[in-house]
Amino acid sequence: MTAGVTGARTPIPLIVVGGYLGAGKTTLLNHVLAHAGQRRITVLVNDFGAVNIDAALIRERTGDVINLENGCVCCSIGGQLVDTLLSISNRPDPPDFLVIEASGVSDPVRIAQIGLLDRSYRLYGIIVAVDVSCITQTLLDPYVGDIARQQIAGATAILLTKTDLVDEGRKTEVVAGLAMPAHTGIMLETTDGAFPLELFFDDNLTGRVRPGGPGALNIRSPNLPADFCSFVFRTEARFDRKKLKDALRNVSGKLLRAKGLIRLDDATATHELHVAGGRIIITPFLGEADAESTIVLIGVFNDEAKQATLDALTAATSTACHS
Repeated sequence: MTAGVTGARTPIPLIVVGGYLGAGKTTLLNHVLAHAGQRRITVLVNDFGAVNIDAALIRERTGDVINLENGCVCCSIGGQLVDTLLSISNRPDPPDFLVIEASGVSDPVRIAQIGLLDRSYRLYGIIVAVDVSCITQTLLDPYVGDIARQQIAGATAILLTKTDLVDEGRKTEVVAGLAMPAHTGIMLETTDGAFPLELFFDDNLTGRVRPGGPGALNIRSPNLPADFCSFVFRTEARFDRKKLKDALRNVSGKLLRAKGLIRLDDATATHELHVAGGRIIITPFLGEADAESTIVLIGVFNDEAKQATLDALTAATSTACHS
C-alpha cells in the first residue's frame, strides 16, 4: 500500500457483491479472482445456510477468504463484520482490494455503510447480480420481492446473469422492467460468469490521476458496451463545493466512479475527490499537486451525456477571482 507524506495508508478499495439467492454471485467473484493478476484480494463471504459453501468455492481461487457466520451480514453479525474489517485494515501488509460477497437475503448498501465506518476503506462500487431467468417472479413474490428490489435499487452496476436461459425478447422485457427499481444506468450482460473487469479495477481503464500527467488510457475489454468509457475533466478554476456535489449527483445514474484532485474556493489546499455508490467524499490531499484540478469519470456516457457532464462541471467552478 502506498502512503502519504504523513505515513497514512491509502484507503483499501472496497466492492460489495450482492444479489438474490442463486443469482450467480460466487461465479462472478471467481471470474474476478481468476483474472486478478498480481493484485492481492481479500474476500469476505457470508453464505445463507448452515454450511458456508461459497467460501469453500472461492477459496479455490484465493487463500485469503474470511468466512463470516451464518445469517444476514448487515443484521445479525454486524459486529463481527466491523471487527473483521478492522483486523484486515490493521494488518502490517493489508490487501490491495477487499470484496464482500453478501448473502442473498441481505442489503448490500447497508453492508457498504458498515464497511465505510472504517476510514481505511473507500467504496468502489456495489455490484448486484440479477438472474434474468427468474427475477420477474422473484420481484412479484410477496415474501422476498422487497429484498430483491432493495438490492437492485442499491446497485451502482447490475450484472445480468443466466441470459442464455431466455430468448432475446424476454431478456429485453426483463431489462426494461429493471429500469423502475434500478437507480443505475449501468447494466451489463455476463457470459458464463465473465464480465468486463473495468467494473472492479480502475487500472484496466484509466491511468493514475495526476494533475499535469496522463489522462485516461484507452485500454478496453471487447465485452464493454460502446458507451462505457473513462474521460477526464481539467480546469485551472476552483470549484464551488456545493455546485460540484450537485453536478456529480445529477450524473449518478450513469456514473460508476469518479476520482480526482481538486482545488476548492473555500480551501487553500488541494483535495481528493472520490465518488461511488451515491457517496461523494472530499478530503484534504496530503501529497504534492499542481494548481490544476483533474477529475476522471468512469461510467456509461454517450457523446451527448459526456458533454453535458463536462458542461455541468464547468458550471460548478466558482466565479470568484483567485490569485
